[in-house]
Amino acid sequence: MPDHIHLLLSIPPKYSISQIMGYLKGKSAIMIFDRHANLKYKFGNRNFGAEGY
Repeated sequence: MPDHIHLLLSIPPKYSISQIMGYLKGKSAIMIFDRHANLKYKFGNRNFGAEGY
């Protein structure tokens, strides 16, 4: 898919992968909605990512 990216992260052992991915998905969703206000009409609840990681 042309609209995805790959990340290579170094995560300290005290954090789980799911914690880091949840944080990244949450912050990126907020940033996208702040930059593209018209998406609020299509995705009103700020939940447009897929479930899981």
